[in-house]
Amino acid sequence: MHIHYFQHVPFEGLSCIAGWASSHQHQVTYTRWYESTDTTALATADWLIIMGGPMGVYEQDHHPWMTTEIALIREAIQQNKKVLGICLGSQLIAAALGANVYPHTQPEIGWFPLDLTFQGQAAPLETVLPHHFNTFHFHGDTFDVPAGATRFAASAACSHQAFIYGDRVIGLQFHMELTAESLQEMILHGAGAIAAGGPFVQNEEKIRQHMNLLTQNTETMYRLLDYMAAL
Repeated sequence: MHIHYFQHVPFEGLSCIAGWASSHQHQVTYTRWYESTDTTALATADWLIIMGGPMGVYEQDHHPWMTTEIALIREAIQQNKKVLGICLGSQLIAAALGANVYPHTQPEIGWFPLDLTFQGQAAPLETVLPHHFNTFHFHGDTFDVPAGATRFAASAACSHQAFIYGDRVIGLQFHMELTAESLQEMILHGAGAIAAGGPFVQNEEKIRQHMNLLTQNTETMYRLLDYMAAL
């Protein structure tokens, strides 16, 4: 299988997804928008994965490549490719499907529980994902659920945490993909937002206290990847 991924900043790459892809001997190509706008490899890809980043979908004046990226995501969906978006990636999918993306009422940073429901298009995910689990969040924006999509996850801070569109387009606003190394990078580059605090912002010490949750999140991420790979 050929996976192509979009990366927006050096410190938010594939993380544990890279190990999964390697273990299954999948071909992996990428567009790192901060380095190049070359997307030629996407044409032959079976699966597009869109990673996170600190920018907002509404900041296309500052990041003009994002307009191209959204159009390419829309095209990938129309071509029936598998599409998975994480954090900013989920917001970009929402935008590609015509939904609004905007600053949320408060940031959500740290380990917080999710409640998942599996209705409609999300029903097949009930055998893949747990109904409740703690995962890592680092976002200040949120999205409206796109028309034709089904929301299937919520947290206390944010009711729109995940959606599925059709059977092979999934947006996750949270970070199951993190490793100890990539979490450290996120803490380092997000130090300002962490220091600013908020009702749903954990400090660095609290975040580190829950690093044992990385193992469960990696296992859950792998189950989702296995599920999508089999589609």
